[in-house]
Amino acid sequence: MRGTPPQLTTTRAVLATALALGVVAGAAVLPAGATASAVPVRSVSAPERSSTTALEGAIAGLPTADATAALVRVGGTEGVWRGVSGVHDLETRRPADPAARFRAGSVTKVFTAAVALQLAAEGRIDLDRTARSYLPDLIPATYGRVTVRQLLNHTHGIPAADLPGDTVEEWYADRFRIHRPEDMVRSATAKKREFRPGTAQHYLNIGYTIAGLVIERVTGDSYEHQVARRVLRPLGLRDTSFPGTDPRIAGPHNHGYQRMRLDDGTTGLRDVSVWGATDGWAAGDLISTTADLERFTRALFAGRVVRGPLLEEMFTLPEVKDATSGAPAAYSAGLSMKRLGGREVWGKTGGRWGYNAAVAATRDGSRTLVYSVNSTDAKGQDMNGVAMNLMIAAFGKP
Repeated sequence: MRGTPPQLTTTRAVLATALALGVVAGAAVLPAGATASAVPVRSVSAPERSSTTALEGAIAGLPTADATAALVRVGGTEGVWRGVSGVHDLETRRPADPAARFRAGSVTKVFTAAVALQLAAEGRIDLDRTARSYLPDLIPATYGRVTVRQLLNHTHGIPAADLPGDTVEEWYADRFRIHRPEDMVRSATAKKREFRPGTAQHYLNIGYTIAGLVIERVTGDSYEHQVARRVLRPLGLRDTSFPGTDPRIAGPHNHGYQRMRLDDGTTGLRDVSVWGATDGWAAGDLISTTADLERFTRALFAGRVVRGPLLEEMFTLPEVKDATSGAPAAYSAGLSMKRLGGREVWGKTGGRWGYNAAVAATRDGSRTLVYSVNSTDAKGQDMNGVAMNLMIAAFGKP
């Protein structure tokens, strides 16, 4: 059985204190036509004025209906650009903090995949070995053929775990619930598989929840400590952390807001900065900054995080179709690939309530993009408009 890491015990105590003090998120509504001053954007050796203008335009005028703040870093040999827009919070209206921490959502998967691949390079994880062979007490025989590689590239066929609630309002009311990864795995594997492992791709969190547990089993250590020891500390990512069971963002952060039905029955923005992320865990609970994520992205693409042949696992798409759309697979181990501006762009987006984030780069690192957008429609069916415009401004149209 998975033990309780010391740091998780500490954060559970913090959560209990927070609840006792009534540390909950309140409601705030952005008035129609409201404006706020923004931290000026700046460019350093920008390669072309058209790109700089597009980046500036992508985040101009925040807060708007779909975002209250944006932090952006563009880098690489093609030029450097930094942009900040919007507000720290809707009450004080002071400018957004460019060094703020934020919830990075599924960008967490890149870190999880990197640690799993490091362990594979050390011979402690075999990508072609089954997850059940590492977790025989948790993975049932019906999923006995799912391999670690299939967990990482979303070709495992395991359905999503059942989580309570069907609407954002219900999820918000349940935001302090603690989800144990083992319970989520049991919920998922109790259901019928979506497809035979290795024959299709379906992007879900559950594969990375299992991968996090595999990392713990083979190391005898907590997932969080392994990421810190192998990635965060070597790269000096001092503002990147895992919240455990603490629903707050530790350190300076710009508030996140989500559009939903409010207590008085109207629809508006609610401050969702305080919201537990245990349902994400190794698939989506990372907290970071744009500076840290940019440093991580540069190191990853340069082969300084995952070394040698195993790095290619992150830039190799499985030769299967998406289980839903029938389109070619778009996800590798930890990353995804899109064609923008006539070239391949690899990276990962992430979303938690009130926050969208992304890391992206060309394979040669000639252009990198990291952003945090405090979106009011996070986790929606469509990509946030500000985030989409940033991707297009940085790399070009699809």
